[in-house]
Amino acid sequence: MAVTRLFLSLLVLSSCYASAVLPDSEAEQLPLVIWHGLGDEYNADGMKVVSKVAKEVNPQTFVYVIRLDEDGNADRTASFFGNLTLQVEQVCEDLASHPILSTAPAVNALGFSQGGQFLRAYIERCNSPKVANLVTFGSQHNGISDFKTCDATDWLCKGVTALLRGSRWSSFVQSRVVPAQYYRDPEDLENYLEFSNFLASINNERDTKNATYRENLMDLRRFVMYMFAEDSTVIPKETAWFAEVNGTTKEVTKLQDRTIYKEDWLGLRYLDENGKLEFRTAPGEHMRLDEDTLKEAFKKYFGPSKIKGSGNLLQDEL
Repeated sequence: MAVTRLFLSLLVLSSCYASAVLPDSEAEQLPLVIWHGLGDEYNADGMKVVSKVAKEVNPQTFVYVIRLDEDGNADRTASFFGNLTLQVEQVCEDLASHPILSTAPAVNALGFSQGGQFLRAYIERCNSPKVANLVTFGSQHNGISDFKTCDATDWLCKGVTALLRGSRWSSFVQSRVVPAQYYRDPEDLENYLEFSNFLASINNERDTKNATYRENLMDLRRFVMYMFAEDSTVIPKETAWFAEVNGTTKEVTKLQDRTIYKEDWLGLRYLDENGKLEFRTAPGEHMRLDEDTLKEAFKKYFGPSKIKGSGNLLQDEL
């Protein structure tokens, strides 16, 4: 299992770059909320680069990088260990009480790797402040079915992997090891549905469906999912598009052919049929983001949004 720290060498900044989209009297630049991936931390250099690019592309953007602890090392540890139900609750409370975010008409959201499904959980479970546009890069929306080998000196990763391989469905692991809580093996769905602490819930896969999850996702203006073309870290890489992959035959079942879509458990079919669900491909390996891809996403999805006089977003402005 490799961590998903952003690589600065692959983000070449252009100090003279500015967005071609300028706010007018009816447009407002929404704040941007970012949730980083496994093994990263909110105040890492990579997160600072992303924040800088966001402000270059869309001037006046207020950027908030989600953190589970003000100490960077503790925040990184929390990306490996913790109860995701409690972590999402903490983020809900933090954003709802933030003096700038809580007063905005809405926010935009950017999720890197596991941060993508965590932001989706935020939308489903609280969504206050409301998210207008959700963009995820290499996220595990349909879970992971195997674990990537850790770097030789990454002992934290190795400790997590040992727990995952040995007792992934135990209550101890499901309440403490972050990647275990979005583990999903299509050939072991019985254990997954019974014991999963997180993913089976936010994907509305159990018999009792949560209508609020569906309603909140349907309220998005856009939900954009990027898959990395050469991703060998996330297994399977197609999980970034909510697809399912047979572990034996490697046959890919795309989202539109799955029951979660046909019966619209999460509102994904509604978003798709209304032109609000996008499937995009980013070049290269997992989280090797290049300058052009990142700037394109910021410009296309996080530009100024038109606001009604009441302070609400104009939903038909796509």
